[in-house]
Amino acid sequence: MTAPGAPAIRSADPLDAASGGILCARLAATMDSLIETIERETALVRKGRLSDATAIQVEKARLAKQYVEEMDAVKVNSAALGRLVPEQIEQLRRKHGEFQSLLQINLAVLATAREVSEDIIRSVAQRVGAHERARTYGDSGRMPKDDTASASGIALDTSL
Repeated sequence: MTAPGAPAIRSADPLDAASGGILCARLAATMDSLIETIERETALVRKGRLSDATAIQVEKARLAKQYVEEMDAVKVNSAALGRLVPEQIEQLRRKHGEFQSLLQINLAVLATAREVSEDIIRSVAQRVGAHERARTYGDSGRMPKDDTASASGIALDTSL
């Protein structure tokens, strides 16, 4: 994907310094947009605003697809770009390092949110299941020892 109105640079096109610079600039702009989107998502998840963070997914997926396409074009032309626009390639390398660090933080925040959600669901299921546990003596004259009882099914209303 390219910016509206901008001609696409295909990986098979021969590069000169101008088109190489355009390719690097597009990738840098896409990375900036993707970084900003991921930072917004991370901030929303940290604040517990998961439904707001979910709304960002369409934009994030579009930017990720664009990033992969542009990154593929840069990889195919890496030797020529290294000769024609070495400064821009070095800037992309630094930005890529920043991007990787941000992704690690984002993944850790998302994993924590998922873990917390699973713990909440599990604890609710155990409490609901505790009320369903038999409170009488069994055939052997003893109380059942199933302390791990949990609900056999649980429904969530996600429209709230």
